[in-house]
Amino acid sequence: MPASAFARLATWHRARRLLHEFGYEQSEPDRFYSALAEDTAQMVAALHPEPLDGAAVLDVGGGPGFFADAFTARGADYLTVEPDAGEMHAAGIDHRTCIRAQGQYLPLATGCVDVAYSSNVAEHTAQPWEMADELVRVTRRGGTVIISYTLWWGPFGGHEMGLTHYLGGHRAARWYTRRHGRLPKNLYGVSLFPITAQAGLDWARRVPDADLVAAFPRYLPRWAWPVIRIPGVREVAATNLVMVLRRR
Repeated sequence: MPASAFARLATWHRARRLLHEFGYEQSEPDRFYSALAEDTAQMVAALHPEPLDGAAVLDVGGGPGFFADAFTARGADYLTVEPDAGEMHAAGIDHRTCIRAQGQYLPLATGCVDVAYSSNVAEHTAQPWEMADELVRVTRRGGTVIISYTLWWGPFGGHEMGLTHYLGGHRAARWYTRRHGRLPKNLYGVSLFPITAQAGLDWARRVPDADLVAAFPRYLPRWAWPVIRIPGVREVAATNLVMVLRRR
């Protein structure tokens, strides 16, 4: 199983540590995203069948650049695509390997990278499967496509709005604004959209140029992974879906 190498890393200790770091997303983003970047690079290295040393790795939606160091430390030739100029410069990190572009229209040649991945981006675009198609297109034959995203009906679907998203995305945004005196960073219908595990799995099974080789909950310990096989339950319990595809 392609996910077996990563499964050994999916421990209860890791799940608890990442949940703890999630609490710092708004107050200390450097801390949170640095921890997430290291975990992401570790996951990608485990899921790609070849060493990352010398591999061309594309990160679609790389944000302010926290992930670059984690991948270059493993010898990867790292490139990120980010559509939001404000997000790119939010952390003051030097962007030498960043392209400003939309994930749905990647300005890259077909089959030019070894690994294409998107981490927690699909829920922030109204056209997630068009972006996913582009990830497949730019990946070489035999390469790896990894898409990870937060499930809307899971406890973190509302992001900083907490569990209030269960009462409606627009209502949750209004409540957040009244409480904090500002709009949420992830505004429902603008930069946050409802997305399900079923939609992702349906896309992965019909995409013509790649095979779905693994699907699992990203942040849960290995013993909890079977929830991904239960329709309905997985939408809440999985919290975040990882889909791994091999390019034909």
